[in-house]
Amino acid sequence: MKNRALWLIPSTLWLAGCSESPREVASSKTPPVAVSVVPVAEQQWPSIYEATGTVRARTSAVIAAKLLGYVRDVKVQAGDRVREGQLLVTLDARDLDVNASKAEAALDEVRSSIPEADNAVAGAKASLDLAQTTFNRMQELWNKKSISNQEFDESSAKLKSAQAAYEMARGRRAQLDAQAARVQQDIRSTEIARSYAEITAPFAGVVIAKSVDPGAMAVPGAPLLTIEREGAYRLEASVEESRVAAIRVGQSVSVMLDGLDRTLDARVSEIIPAVDAASRSYTVKIDLPSLPALRSGAFGRASFSLGSRSPLTIPVGAVTARGQLQSVVVAENGIAHTRLITSGQQSKDQVEVLSGLTAGEMVIFPVPSGLSDGAAVEVRR
Repeated sequence: MKNRALWLIPSTLWLAGCSESPREVASSKTPPVAVSVVPVAEQQWPSIYEATGTVRARTSAVIAAKLLGYVRDVKVQAGDRVREGQLLVTLDARDLDVNASKAEAALDEVRSSIPEADNAVAGAKASLDLAQTTFNRMQELWNKKSISNQEFDESSAKLKSAQAAYEMARGRRAQLDAQAARVQQDIRSTEIARSYAEITAPFAGVVIAKSVDPGAMAVPGAPLLTIEREGAYRLEASVEESRVAAIRVGQSVSVMLDGLDRTLDARVSEIIPAVDAASRSYTVKIDLPSLPALRSGAFGRASFSLGSRSPLTIPVGAVTARGQLQSVVVAENGIAHTRLITSGQQSKDQVEVLSGLTAGEMVIFPVPSGLSDGAAVEVRR
């Protein structure tokens, strides 16, 4: 019995030690973290549709030759600014110069023949007048039976011959006038063709492309240079077929250009009434304000306002991003829980929540440093 009593004493002491453990655990429990929360709530937001596009010049021109010939000189390079009427390209036009010289010589020859023809007309007219006078006199004598029929017939024949000679002289003179007119027309045509050898700028702008060098053969219709008018650009955006009905000409649009890193106030100027069969989209042209830094080919985004909607929103600062994952911390029954979410559009300091939260849930904001998932929290009012 004595040995049994000794065995019970250490057992009792061990049990007494075990009975003190809960009090030690309770005394070491972490106090709740004081946090502030914001409710997940609906907000009235404008419904925005974003379309991407490319900046294009409102006015551009592809410069091409109108005649076949070798390029003698190219006076501009890509990036050069040019003024209206400035000489851009010169073609070899020596064959046209030869044709012009031949035409001038032919005109001189025709003009030198005109005085002789005029004299011939004057002589024929004098002979006609004499024949007419003689015929009148012979006719009076014939009426009086003073001359024979043969003499009268000879006088009549001479009159007709003089009339024919006069008409022939006048016809030759008219032929010279017509020939001179044809030669002058040839000269004008040669001068026009000669002017095509000097290609000038149709308007003031910037040379954005150069596809010809001296010595190359210029072919009619083949591009030599491309010029864009400065200060007049627009964004040509691709709008989905299902969205185009809500867009109208004259509508205000917000345009973001990556190259400028700024937002511009613009306006819809034209909606092309044809859908692209491959992308099922329409082209909407948006006039941009005049800015020195604008260039054709820049990438831009157009934001169209299509009414309003009521999405669930939370503060942007409440969202934590780790790679492609986005999360927030919600307070639920005094415990912090990490929740994965999907966010949408952002407006100022608020972001749209597409999934992961419901209206009325309390999102911790700002998130205290070191707050872990499952930690006890106390919401401050």
